[in-house]
Amino acid sequence: MKLILFDVDGTLVDSQNVIVASVCGAFHAYGLEPPSRERALSIVGLSLVEAFTVLAGPKAPVEGLAQAYRDAYTVLHRDPVNEAPLFPGAGECIAWLKGRDDVRLGLATGKSRKGVVRLISQQGWEGVFATTQTADDAPSKPHPAMILQAMAAIGVAPEDTLMIGDSSYDMGMARAAGVLPIGVSWGFQPVAALNEAGAHRIVDSYGELEPMLRTFIANLS
Repeated sequence: MKLILFDVDGTLVDSQNVIVASVCGAFHAYGLEPPSRERALSIVGLSLVEAFTVLAGPKAPVEGLAQAYRDAYTVLHRDPVNEAPLFPGAGECIAWLKGRDDVRLGLATGKSRKGVVRLISQQGWEGVFATTQTADDAPSKPHPAMILQAMAAIGVAPEDTLMIGDSSYDMGMARAAGVLPIGVSWGFQPVAALNEAGAHRIVDSYGELEPMLRTFIANLS
């Protein structure tokens, strides 16, 4: 049995616009100058408190900023125009994998469990993921706890586990957990950051990812 874990924002879901708008809303709520778009996206993958610590500094009201972000994000998601689409090929890849009996799927994300439940409902993915690890369940990436908990829940070894993500935090988390880190180039961080964090390979599309996953699944541990 193989376990394939996906990050969400920047890997499965193109949520950059609503994330940037929510970050800006949080900063404005506290009368602070918001970061650039590039900097706002650079922290995607971290849990919110850690993200705002990076963006605003440890002396900033990071707990309040995190809550203001949640509030802004919730308001934005009430308008269907702000619904974040899947990246091209993501839905087809999940559909292909969920039909296999030699694979279990999971999510390992800096999103809250509430956000993950919303995504699963929106996409009709109920019952697809055997394990979902969120910011509510473990320390922030790149701590390996999300992956370690996912492997324990499914009962698989590190050599039978693969993590797919778009950030250096995903790659660092995978390396720390001893699993194979696969980066995607279409996300919110530059490819150079993924390479520096130890990506085993970086793919440019879900079409390129599929044959790599076939090889991983076929390899016996």
